[in-house]
Amino acid sequence: MDAQIWTYFLVAFTFIIYIVVAAWSRAGSTEEFYVAGGGVHPVINGMATAADWMSAASFLSMAGLISFMGYGGAQYLMGWTGGYVLLALLLAPYLRKFGKYTVPDFIGERYYSRNARLVALICALFVSFTYVVGQMKGVGVAFARFLNIPFETGVLIGIGIVFFYAVLGGMKGITYTQVAQYCVLIFAFTVPAIFISLQMTGNPVPQLGFGSRTTDGAFLLDKLNQLSVDLGFAEYTAVKKGNLLNMAFITAALMFGTAGLPHVIVRFFTVPKVKDARASAGWALLFIALLYTTAPAVAAFARTNLINTVSEKPYKDVPEWFSNWEHTGLLSFTDKNDDGKIQYVADARQNELTIDQDIIVLANPEIANLPAWVIALVVAGGLAAALSTAAGLLLVISTSISHDLLKKYLRPDISEHGELWAARISIAVAVVAAGIAGMHPPGFVAQVVALAFGLAASSFFPAIVLGIFDKRMNREGAISGMIIGIVFTASYIFYFTPQLNGPGTSEGFWFGISPEGIGTLGMLFNFLISIVVSRLTKPAPDEVQELTENIRFPRGSGEAHDITIH
Repeated sequence: MDAQIWTYFLVAFTFIIYIVVAAWSRAGSTEEFYVAGGGVHPVINGMATAADWMSAASFLSMAGLISFMGYGGAQYLMGWTGGYVLLALLLAPYLRKFGKYTVPDFIGERYYSRNARLVALICALFVSFTYVVGQMKGVGVAFARFLNIPFETGVLIGIGIVFFYAVLGGMKGITYTQVAQYCVLIFAFTVPAIFISLQMTGNPVPQLGFGSRTTDGAFLLDKLNQLSVDLGFAEYTAVKKGNLLNMAFITAALMFGTAGLPHVIVRFFTVPKVKDARASAGWALLFIALLYTTAPAVAAFARTNLINTVSEKPYKDVPEWFSNWEHTGLLSFTDKNDDGKIQYVADARQNELTIDQDIIVLANPEIANLPAWVIALVVAGGLAAALSTAAGLLLVISTSISHDLLKKYLRPDISEHGELWAARISIAVAVVAAGIAGMHPPGFVAQVVALAFGLAASSFFPAIVLGIFDKRMNREGAISGMIIGIVFTASYIFYFTPQLNGPGTSEGFWFGISPEGIGTLGMLFNFLISIVVSRLTKPAPDEVQELTENIRFPRGSGEAHDITIH
């Protein structure tokens, strides 16, 4: 069978699995819809968390970033990995002991304020919607190439799939679907890497092949460095000259943003006990490491193969994969000097090849001439990664509206049945809106996701950390900090992001900090405002301070106290 038939088969087969699992584990109550009934085994939760967190940015875009940026792309790898360690050690056990459904739930109860809950709700919607837009772009990229359809049509198909199993299953259905999706995505990411590592270095372990000699006797990275220099690019492994402050701020925004992501935090509410939250965090780190240690190798393999395959090659002789990707509009060739050859060089005036970074992982098996079933497997994996995270994000959006806004704010007397229907309707509306926005995203997948992480870092991280570790922190401080943090960060992003028609340019960046890194500065403003305002206003009530003392010792699985909300 050719790659097209294999793609139809594997994508259809995996989607049938997802739909069957979602139907089998559909939610029958609000508790099952929001936190899967709170009885998920730590290993299962760890695998689901890994799938929830390893989005299209991890599967499709991170290796592409590293492939094109070289050493500079490590900021994404370090930020996302470090952030998860921070979340697992610093926040997860304490939030599990608090025992609520959502992050706005924690903010509202800890800061004894309906207004605090409302601000957190708005932040959750803003962060989650920005993040899910990136996932829908990833879905569109995968479908566009391998189903030979327009990018926009690919996004519409993704909308339909997510709509079905997220609306039906809620957190319970999503959890078990994500376990299946993790198995698909990790297999799809590592199998091609093993094939290409063997092909290029003779070593079946990609992590080792990455530092090995190629079949011609040269070290892979030395060879890639020379290829890059010959085309006018900097050495692949060189520390790029530039703003190190910006690199540090991007890394920090990704790290602290990870620890403040509502769709990841809520996963730790699905296990029975606090110790299970710690255990599931450990398992998730193991499952995540399988992909993250492979990504740098995939990036180097792909970059080397790409240069060798297209640079200075006659356009009339380009391989089939090149033509196929041209049809999607995500790869294009313009013969500027009319010599019929592809000039792929660093000089923008002479460069004739334009490549969307998000296609590199999907195109890599084709470039390497791997078997058709491997090419199709990568498509299924990319879709699994995008859909698993999209479902988790859409659940946050729906619970924020149905539970935090409707149940806790507007209609406290709503029935459980009514709340469940409100949650499902919210997901339906959100998935359609996210799909439409995903057709015209403000950048490549990882860039859009980085913006979401910055928004999470500037809004939630300080409020959660101070809510756990500073019993003096009060509602006035938390509300002020969250508002300042997210308004500053969002304004900067809108002003300096060209795809959002912002009037600013990179020459106007504060201290050279790009929109992807500005969330770190927003987070610092949040911390400063929160602490200053809390010290200038009335302390938190005694019962809240007692609650804060209690959750700092994460033994047992006790529930939070009921606090009077004003």
